[in-house]
Amino acid sequence: MSALRDYPPPPDLIRGRVAWIFGDDFDIDLVIGVENIKSYDADFLRSKVMREFDPTFADRVRPGDVIVGGRNFGYGHPHYPPMVALRDLGIAAVLAESFSPGFWRGETYNGMPLLTVPGISTGVTKGDNVAVDWRAATVRLDDGTELRGTPPSDRVRRVIEAGGSLKLLLAEHAHQPADQA
Repeated sequence: MSALRDYPPPPDLIRGRVAWIFGDDFDIDLVIGVENIKSYDADFLRSKVMREFDPTFADRVRPGDVIVGGRNFGYGHPHYPPMVALRDLGIAAVLAESFSPGFWRGETYNGMPLLTVPGISTGVTKGDNVAVDWRAATVRLDDGTELRGTPPSDRVRRVIEAGGSLKLLLAEHAHQPADQA
């Protein structure tokens, strides 16, 4: 069983393609199949990711690619293994019309840029090249079209820059004298 990967913070400008577009109220567990949600083995999850939707998905995704969702993306229980699988393939951000609150909290905690971008689910097509400035929540397409979303708050930005909440908390508290920790 492989260990959990340590994912670095995203680059300032994420360049990739739209790897997949999900509809409204998409349950993130379906990415790997509900029967696999207890595994954290990235190699095992890679073999399961998106098989029900597109068996070639794992072979096509490249680092920097993004996934797109409609309203309430991540609906259901906020299990981490589906995003472990997607991140292991190189998915660098999730762009959606809106997010399920539990999914948003969990994946933001893990340092994944989740950007609410109105019109994203109909403004792009699978395979489009995108340049995502995650701090400004802007998505630029090759044709010059720019979609604007809601930029992350200062705290969320710092969580993402640190590579997740735990890393940020450890860094913030590493510099405190022992009597204040």
